[in-house]
Amino acid sequence: MIKLNVNGEERRFDGDPEMPLLWYLRDELGLTGTKFGCGVAACGACTIHVGGAAMRACQTPVSAADGQPVVTIEGLSPDGNHPVQAAWRELNVAQCGYCQTGQIMQAAALLKDTPKPTDADIDAQMSGNLCRCGTYPRIRAAIKQAAGLTPKAGQGDRL
Repeated sequence: MIKLNVNGEERRFDGDPEMPLLWYLRDELGLTGTKFGCGVAACGACTIHVGGAAMRACQTPVSAADGQPVVTIEGLSPDGNHPVQAAWRELNVAQCGYCQTGQIMQAAALLKDTPKPTDADIDAQMSGNLCRCGTYPRIRAAIKQAAGLTPKAGQGDRL
């Protein structure tokens, strides 16, 4: 029996311990915010936090989360107002939106570990999350805003 804590709620899983965590979250728990993208951990659409670290749920077996806290986009903030989520909305980051939950989860992990990231930090941590719409400049701007490195949208200095 695998014991998990998903978004603050204790869970048990007695199925195949090698089943990708993505399918447990989506199919068993109905947490569909975590997206299937490539299935080989190359695109980042399935990024979640396991034990506080960003991980690709499509290649992480359920057994790897045994006893670990698991946080999905649904659990990042009860009201959807994590600083990264707020910056994403304020700067209209999403275009098609498919990759955005993975982008947000990766960015939240980055800011947890590096509260004031440089452009190089952002590039290094976000490079594994692909956006087919090319919203990378808005993603970078939202990360900087969430980190307090730039003023909030509409709050810049006026001449």
